[in-house]
Amino acid sequence: MGIPAFDIIGDVAIVEIEGGENEKGIAKLIVKNHPHIKTVLRKMGGREGKYRVRKFKKILGKETETEHKEHGCRFRMDVAKVYFSPREATERQRIAEQVKRGESVMVMFAGIGSFPVIVAKKNPKVGQIYGIEINPHAFKYMVENVRINKVGHKVMPVLGDVKKVAKDYSGLCDRVVMPLPKEGYRYLPEAFQCLKKKGTIHFYYYEHERDLFTKALETVRKTSEKMNKRVKIINKRKVLPYGPRVWKICIDFEVCDSK
Repeated sequence: MGIPAFDIIGDVAIVEIEGGENEKGIAKLIVKNHPHIKTVLRKMGGREGKYRVRKFKKILGKETETEHKEHGCRFRMDVAKVYFSPREATERQRIAEQVKRGESVMVMFAGIGSFPVIVAKKNPKVGQIYGIEINPHAFKYMVENVRINKVGHKVMPVLGDVKKVAKDYSGLCDRVVMPLPKEGYRYLPEAFQCLKKKGTIHFYYYEHERDLFTKALETVRKTSEKMNKRVKIINKRKVLPYGPRVWKICIDFEVCDSK
């Protein structure tokens, strides 16, 4: 029996199983190969609702709260109540490596605080990092993760809707990270607004592989015109598979006043 694709988050394994497969047998094989696994969950559909959470079926074990380690950081979470993808570890590190000394950083849709914490740990001389999250469960864990990683002097967790609270940080940031590919484009004006006269935005989107970047670049261009700003594309890249022949992508671009 082969083992289908699965993710490991702490001591929880999350597996994608097609109908008719022996889920109990697959779960036992996963635990045999990874003895630290205590719970095996089966994905039951896609992520849903404004909190971007997924429904699971428990195959083995009961506990869905766990602690995950990444890049020397510890992240506590309940995988059934929050969004977290271990597959984005490389992307989180990539962004952290771009942050410069003294920069103020806004992370929208910050979840359990993985981006803010990793940026803070990678860059001890960073300025203030703001992490906005609407899911109260994820926000609770972000507060906890900021504490256990000892970055409370750098990271400020903010509970709320980006549309409503981002204006409170208008003109304060050198860099904005937008790790929400499906609906993130709706918040581009707020990202522009959070920046100082000049800054950088990491904008995530998803698109079919036949034309990965055209629509995202056009969205950036139209928003810049509405906001009376100039943009310079720094980088565009495929991040992760998002679906059959569909990819999560990232556009890194600089923003400055049009005058």
